[in-house]
Amino acid sequence: MSGPGRARRATLPETEVVRIAAVHLERQGYRVRVDPDGHDYFDLVARRGQEVGLVEAKRADARAVLVQALKRRGWGDWTAVVLASPRAAERLVDRTEGTRAGPVGVWCISGGIVRILRPARTWAVAGGPDPYAELRARFRRLLDALDSGALPSGVPWEGVMREVRRASGGRSFSEWRLDEPGPGDG
Repeated sequence: MSGPGRARRATLPETEVVRIAAVHLERQGYRVRVDPDGHDYFDLVARRGQEVGLVEAKRADARAVLVQALKRRGWGDWTAVVLASPRAAERLVDRTEGTRAGPVGVWCISGGIVRILRPARTWAVAGGPDPYAELRARFRRLLDALDSGALPSGVPWEGVMREVRRASGGRSFSEWRLDEPGPGDG
């Protein structure tokens, strides 16, 4: 809070944080889609070949952006958060080092460029089962459809990312979100 004697820090708007992160990834050879679903579920999706990365952005709310990244981790090969506040990003690295959130990359915007405080890592454990393999494969097919024009750009993903299933185990005919395990999926 600002008050007498306290200077209020100016921070970049979230849209500018996303734009700077997009430029950073494009320079690394990624094809970048900002808000590709049209509903702000994904801030930024980056793809290079078959590799898919997800970036969630906030001005300073490290806790909220970390939760978003953790919820979306299954869709991409890696997930990162980018904050306009270097101080908030540094605190996030300190609080999450050695935890389950450790694979989440932590970036900040400093002087108009992306500074990587912790690189994003894959969620798959070498030699172990990959709990997100099918979800990532389905997401890649969706991105392929966008790239080929089979799914027009600008079409809200709300209907695309859901599928209708006849459910067993207490659910009748209903919609299941793509990221929600279906009957028998565990």
